[in-house]
Amino acid sequence: MDDVERAFREAHGRAVATLIRLFGDITLAEDAVQDAFVTALDRWPRDGVPENPAGWIVTTSRNRAVDVVRRTRRGRELTEGIASDRLRAESGAEWESSEMLGDDQLRLVFTCCHPAIRVEHQVALTLRLIAGLTPSEVASAFLMSEEAMAKRLVRAKYKIKAARIPYRVPDDAELPGRTRAVLSVLYLVYNAGADDSRRSHLRAEAIRLTRLLSVLMPDEPEAVGLLALMLLNDARLPARGGGTGVVLLKDQDRSLWDRSLIAEGQALVLGCLRRRRLGPFQLQAAIQALHCAAGSYEETNWTSIVRFYDRLIAVTPTPVVALNRAIAVAETEGPSEGLHLLDGLADALANYHLLHAARGSMLHRLGRPTEAASAYARAANLARTEPAIQFLRNQSKTIKPTK
Repeated sequence: MDDVERAFREAHGRAVATLIRLFGDITLAEDAVQDAFVTALDRWPRDGVPENPAGWIVTTSRNRAVDVVRRTRRGRELTEGIASDRLRAESGAEWESSEMLGDDQLRLVFTCCHPAIRVEHQVALTLRLIAGLTPSEVASAFLMSEEAMAKRLVRAKYKIKAARIPYRVPDDAELPGRTRAVLSVLYLVYNAGADDSRRSHLRAEAIRLTRLLSVLMPDEPEAVGLLALMLLNDARLPARGGGTGVVLLKDQDRSLWDRSLIAEGQALVLGCLRRRRLGPFQLQAAIQALHCAAGSYEETNWTSIVRFYDRLIAVTPTPVVALNRAIAVAETEGPSEGLHLLDGLADALANYHLLHAARGSMLHRLGRPTEAASAYARAANLARTEPAIQFLRNQSKTIKPTK
């Protein structure tokens, strides 16, 4: 079962994207890939896992889609026409190509992020089709019911069909106006993999697609900034617990950081700084570059980090950015000032576990252990991943109250 699920996760986005290109039908593509997964569950335990499991899923889903369209009049016409020519031209090697600008998944990202589709539908559809998250998982990411998310996905797919939204990468004139939504979605896909070690392939896919986008748009510094941000985050993941626990930045073994990824990310950040067109992703990448440049937690240049947060909050005035800035301010001006800033975010981030975790840390530093333990317990109740829940519970339990 684990081998089937792993192959399905790795192959889902590419298989769905390619079938949509071949048949022009999102529902057909999803159903065919799901059927291939069910077939694998039946055959693999009996026949053994194929040498190339992901390739098997891709080929089986393609064959299943051909069978379905041949049973309809429109399907026969489709198979006899364009689709048959394309299917004959397909090869296993083509499915594995990752450097072509005409990448199927990149086409699908731009289709999902078309301006005719509402923003919340863009994100949900991309997480479902590209990242391969189940409707339940996508619903969880949006803090809504699975039934409501299923309806949202149906509406988004209908919009693509009804509006005849093209399945292609936009031309040069259209690209700038379409970039922000695509970059935001790619970052969400990356974070879906960073938050769960079982979905590490999502990080790799997000980085791969962002590289393609940065090549496609060499004059778009935000694409480069997002790539740098992903690389710098990825470089530190081995020291953060690897999905099996949580290790705070100040406690991380920095020898585990990937220095080659850090070097690449920092070089990209320097290039962005020289261009002086800093947007949100570039500013976030600059902050991460400063963290990665420090030999120890104590050597971190918090003053510069706060300055970058000041610029970031000017262009992206969100409560989460304000939270991160407050944490940095606590390192330069003390936990009392940091706690004051956090308390100003209490209403906006009442159900965000990291707010309460940050409060717990600052209250503990201020010598208020009872309040700190309560804040950590509140954070644990709101956290959604098991490693985070266990870490926060431990923090709450290990704080000793004053006598």
